[in-house]
Amino acid sequence: MGLIIKLVLGIVIGTLIGLYTPDWVTQLLLTFKELFGQLLFFTIPLLILFFITSGIAGLPQNSGKLLSRTLGIAYISTIVAGTIAYFVASFAVPMLTTAARTTQTADAAVLEPFITLDMPPVFGIMTALVLAFIFGLGITATRAEQLKQISDQGRDIIELLLGKVIIPLLPFYITGVFAEMAAAGTVFSTLKTFGIVLLLAVALHWVYIISMFTIAGLKAGISPITLIKNMLPAYFTALGTMSSAATIPVTLRSAKANKVNDDVANFAIPLCATTHLAGSTITIVSCTIAVMYLHSALAIPSFLTILPFIFMLGVVMLAAPGVPGGAVMAAVGLLGSMLGFGETAIALMIALYMAQDSFGTACNVTGDGAIALLVNQASKAE
Repeated sequence: MGLIIKLVLGIVIGTLIGLYTPDWVTQLLLTFKELFGQLLFFTIPLLILFFITSGIAGLPQNSGKLLSRTLGIAYISTIVAGTIAYFVASFAVPMLTTAARTTQTADAAVLEPFITLDMPPVFGIMTALVLAFIFGLGITATRAEQLKQISDQGRDIIELLLGKVIIPLLPFYITGVFAEMAAAGTVFSTLKTFGIVLLLAVALHWVYIISMFTIAGLKAGISPITLIKNMLPAYFTALGTMSSAATIPVTLRSAKANKVNDDVANFAIPLCATTHLAGSTITIVSCTIAVMYLHSALAIPSFLTILPFIFMLGVVMLAAPGVPGGAVMAAVGLLGSMLGFGETAIALMIALYMAQDSFGTACNVTGDGAIALLVNQASKAE
């Protein structure tokens, strides 16, 4: 929750700096934003390569139907959640907000950073994704322990970079983004849309949770209200930790309280903690539509255009890093390569996502309990 407070302060301070300070102060922030953005975009392909490789290679072996069933339900859940979010956001965002799409006003100051630095990534997003699957599946097939160790160590290095450098500096990055928007005269329309989208995302989280447990309750013959009540400790723990992995012990206890077999719960809950991100997908898709609505250069895509993005999102967020904001960091590459997001649009996405990260995580872990129950019922039926 401390990170969220820092992000909110960054938005407020950046807005005030852009409105009321001399241009050189805003330019200093823009210089930091430029340099930090280069580091961020350099890191994303490495994050995708190491985290997805390590995630695939680390999947339990010899688990047969239990593994495929759990992964299948988790992936379908993520795709359905993203699809629903697209239709709701496409309808609701333009209707609920009268904010003008962001365009540079004629008399707005056009400010440039003092220093620019070109830091191209080692390889592109799609290259990183293909390499991750080749190595991940290859390590699993050949049991290449040394490559598995390298991928794990690479993951640990990138996670350390995220946890110690990138995530702590994000509030300053967001400060620079909002200082630039304030100087350009577009900040207030953006903030109005922010509030609407955050409320919409949290509402969609709860629609998803209720729907999942209604389905699971019908399968198990248990009241969905009882099931959700038993999962509330996991939900509120995730609100505080902002981490699916850190909430696993509480999620396990909650799932077992819903009469999930111990063996199924012990397998499905830790697996879903890194492979099931329906709540995060709801937020990313909702925020994507909102940012595209705000930017005149980005047209809101048709469903057939957004669907491949949603499919890839479910894959890219596999084993998303267990740090706050890990899911949106993993999705940044797709936003640029598939939807044409520039640096400012991606910065807005990060700010929007991080502002509700704890709610998305809480939705993820609560949904894990529903998946464990569905897998448990399927196992009983065999």
